[in-house]
Amino acid sequence: MVSCGMENTRPGAIPAFAAEPQKIGKYEIISELGKGATSAVYRAYDPFQGRQVAIKVVFPEALGDQEYGRRYRKLFVTEASLAGKLSHPHIAAIYDAVSSEDTSYIVMEYVEGTTLEPYTHHNSLLPVRHIVEIIYKCAKALQYASNQGVIHRDIKPANILLAGETDIKISDFGAALTQAVETTQVSGIGSPAYMSPEQVKEQSLTYQTDIFSLGVVMYQLLTGRLPFQGANNYSMIYQIINIDPPSPIEVRPDIPPRIDAIVTRALHKDTARRYQTWDEFAHDLATALGAEERPGQGFAESEKFDRLRGLEFFRQFSDVELWEVLRIASWSRYPRDTVLIRENDIGSSFFILTSGEVRVMKQERQLNVLAAGECFGEMAYLGKQKFQRSASVVARSDIAVVEIRAETLAKASELCRHHFHGAFLELLVDRLAKANVRLSQLLLDRNVSVF
Repeated sequence: MVSCGMENTRPGAIPAFAAEPQKIGKYEIISELGKGATSAVYRAYDPFQGRQVAIKVVFPEALGDQEYGRRYRKLFVTEASLAGKLSHPHIAAIYDAVSSEDTSYIVMEYVEGTTLEPYTHHNSLLPVRHIVEIIYKCAKALQYASNQGVIHRDIKPANILLAGETDIKISDFGAALTQAVETTQVSGIGSPAYMSPEQVKEQSLTYQTDIFSLGVVMYQLLTGRLPFQGANNYSMIYQIINIDPPSPIEVRPDIPPRIDAIVTRALHKDTARRYQTWDEFAHDLATALGAEERPGQGFAESEKFDRLRGLEFFRQFSDVELWEVLRIASWSRYPRDTVLIRENDIGSSFFILTSGEVRVMKQERQLNVLAAGECFGEMAYLGKQKFQRSASVVARSDIAVVEIRAETLAKASELCRHHFHGAFLELLVDRLAKANVRLSQLLLDRNVSVF
């Protein structure tokens, strides 16, 4: 299922399609996913690209409505303008947009699953660790959008698609504020329960309004209730501006204090005391759950991403490329004295050390000590074939490593591989420079001993 992004509040709109169409443009309709007062969403097949898509068709009556037509047209144009511009693994892609006298529609990525709405009720809450993962991915996706000059302005559970345990896609950018094309803001855009104080007061907005809205979503996913509740929108807006909600831990005492603190800060009415950057928000989420709260001592995806982002090796990688690295890599922890690579063995993997230290050994002599952030075994990839290891690598302490198989990286995107090549080149140049220094010192010591 995909989020429809449809208005359901205005009565009297007449659906344009009394019967389900068989085809919209070149797209073959499979089924209807949802229908509202202003639009309908269909699951369809794109025969040219060989993929399923979701198509949001806007009813002509909505665009021509005297009272609301300008607003609906603006929402359509805004979302259509983003076609092909937001490419992120956690943002539902917009492939195409068509507007004519007969029909107006937007073609989007089809996501198998549901929205977060079913998990906002107290009897169907997700595990806390899954909620943290979901919000982390949302934060990184919205950070990416912000870097492209886009503020979503309508973050809510209905606009976050969930596939699997924690895989998400943010959708419905119709209400987005884009620096490239926006000069004025349109009032009445957004969902009141999730609006920031500055949004309900119709002040100038920054990405911090999305931080607040995401904080509301996190609060609701954790507690099964909204932080601000009222009999009507006016009452709710008054609370958003003037009343501090009960902290999540007051509503649900088993919430870890660190997570309670994150939500409270994200929901601060004063933007100076709210999270100042998406990075800050995301980092707190990545470190919110200690090992005692992660069954099986495994790595959460938020922890993986945060660790990679902090390593010098991945300095030139964009967030999108880092998510790709996460998909192709395997993560492991090993105790001290574990042999990761054995001299003369044949191997096709290389490793990146994320914590701890390893010793590089040849014929039982120590050649080097590598620390977190350094890579070893990379010749297995650069050699383009099964490679005989020239040295052994042994854990000097408890370690955590990322392992990537050469054949897997060969299938990664060209840009991802390009950044790996750049990182390997820097690594080899650095090692060559250090080797030259050591050789010079050895020669100097030899000459001194001769005289």
